Amino acid sequence: MVGFVVLEGIDGCGKSSVARSAAERFGKRAALTREPTDSWIGKAVRKGDKKEVSPYMDALLFMADRAQHTLEIADLLKKGKLVVCDRYYHSTIAYQTASLRRLGLGDNFDWLLDANTRISIHPDITFIIEVDPEVSLERIRNRSELSRFEKLDFLKEVQRNYRRLAKTDDSIIRVDGDRTLEDVTEEVIGTIKERRI
Repeated sequence: MVGFVVLEGIDGCGKSSVARSAAERFGKRAALTREPTDSWIGKAVRKGDKKEVSPYMDALLFMADRAQHTLEIADLLKKGKLVVCDRYYHSTIAYQTASLRRLGLGDNFDWLLDANTRISIHPDITFIIEVDPEVSLERIRNRSELSRFEKLDFLKEVQRNYRRLAKTDDSIIRVDGDRTLEDVTEEVIGTIKERRI
């Protein structure tokens, strides 16, 4: 089984847990990866999260990390792996569209979509796990430190952007994340097997 699967959604939706569980279930055939990466560019992305930086610089840092990450994904696919990715370009479009709009910089959705799809591999399937933003914040409230993105109104807007993105791409599947981790994981694994990627 060779292919590229992405797990997406707002913070606290369970995507990281589902990505990890799915990769474990597929065993050695699968490779689990994530964004931001652990590369020096990924570290710059995380560093920028704690500083006041230009919102455009923020978006471009995520994209620079993704450009390098995409080369690694391509290499894994050549080796015959099922690549399971925790976040990809969809996150940048959903989150940065919200960030830029809130700063009075207009609707950058189309620009972000165009720029990111030019430097990315199109996933075979993207699962957007949807939960009520209030539920997601409750799930993550015990984290040692919340990011600047983890605020209710902001996450509601990000969720709307994910739904907007789903309307542009038939390979995106919206998944009900208000169920158990096991149920969501089973749906994801079942869909991957059904599509025979």
